[in-house]
Amino acid sequence: MTILVSGGAGFIGGNFVLDWLRQGDERVINLDKLTYAGNLDTLRGLNGDDRHVFVHGDIGDRGLVDTLLATHKPRAVINFAAESHVDRSIHGPGDFIQTNVVGTFNLLEAVRGHWDGLPGDEKPAFRFLHVSTDEVYGTLSKDDAPFNELNRYEPNSPYSASKAASDHLVRAWHHTYGLPVLTTNCSNNYGPYHFPEKLIPLVILNALSGKNLPIYGDGQQIRDWLYVRDHCSAIRRVLEAGRVGETYNVGGWNEKPNLDVVHTICAILDELRPKADGTRYRDQIAFVKDRPGHDRRYAIDARKLERELGWKPEETFETGIRKTIEWYLGNQDWVQNVTSGAYREWVGKQYEVQL
Repeated sequence: MTILVSGGAGFIGGNFVLDWLRQGDERVINLDKLTYAGNLDTLRGLNGDDRHVFVHGDIGDRGLVDTLLATHKPRAVINFAAESHVDRSIHGPGDFIQTNVVGTFNLLEAVRGHWDGLPGDEKPAFRFLHVSTDEVYGTLSKDDAPFNELNRYEPNSPYSASKAASDHLVRAWHHTYGLPVLTTNCSNNYGPYHFPEKLIPLVILNALSGKNLPIYGDGQQIRDWLYVRDHCSAIRRVLEAGRVGETYNVGGWNEKPNLDVVHTICAILDELRPKADGTRYRDQIAFVKDRPGHDRRYAIDARKLERELGWKPEETFETGIRKTIEWYLGNQDWVQNVTSGAYREWVGKQYEVQL
């Protein structure tokens, strides 16, 4: 048996591939374009492992995807491939439309062709699982109920709009063509192998480097934090037993203001890697100009996933963030490899005015 994973060298996709092969021996065909956030170092431990076949390519390359599907005959396709950083989408929305909308369309069409040609006994068991985000639902006020699967889509950034479009395509390909799809919408992920442009890894690495810890606005933007390996277990469960055509929200039940997250990171670093001069890491915090259209609060109601499929996250934020910090402290070689000149140029561009 085989599955095909797109975007399997990125943060969530890479963790999923590693986790999948820790859990069993079913082979993974891993298709990734290796943009700035795709990193084969994440998968270094799979070198020489026959269960993992890496293919450098784009989900928008219909010929390549057709060939992979015909050659390997996967029983399922899990789509992680996406441009996913809000700040980058503000500076360059075109890449997000191309990958998240056009790429998803091309992938769906290739998968539909493959599925149409499956023998009768294989066709009902096939699945296409599309991994999406809570940002498609828009923003919440402090007193609003968390997002559930029936919330209307109100995306507020080029990134979230492009993901909302991809979700709609997946739904339409199910209702129009009968393609057996599943969709998951997750809250903010964190954990090992996270590219250091996002809040948690950026703060960890900047703190250790003695740099400012940039906090947008007043730092009171609230997010629900989901440890990435909990997310992986949720995807496995949805793939195994989710109802075809359904959407499942995946959350960590850990709502935290960004400033509280940064304070927690600083306190753990004070404990695990105290500064030689005796100062605290939180002294490096610098409030910077808020980004345009910054959503105030995201929160996920994951009760459907628990009720129907029995899934709950194992990590609290306190346990997960400590594991994450310990991983970064112990994997500085990975960090050095991903923090290339291109990454440093991006951080400089994003924060040059404020810092």
